[in-house]
Amino acid sequence: MGLDIEAVYHDGVLRLEREIPLENGQRVRLTIHPPGGRVEKAFGLMGWQGTSEEFHRIALNPEFGILESP
Repeated sequence: MGLDIEAVYHDGVLRLEREIPLENGQRVRLTIHPPGGRVEKAFGLMGWQGTSEEFHRIALNPEFGILESP
């Protein structure tokens, strides 16, 4: 199961924007995507009607391969 959640980095700590369903001490793996990446820059260029989170999830899904070079 994956979660998309925004956080703010301040003084060496990532502060999450909302609560997440994890147990205390549970280990997780993080992938950091700073704003302004290829997905965020492309959002809105093709008349997308969904949310930016949906667009991001589809754009980064290797099944669709839309970020691969031809």
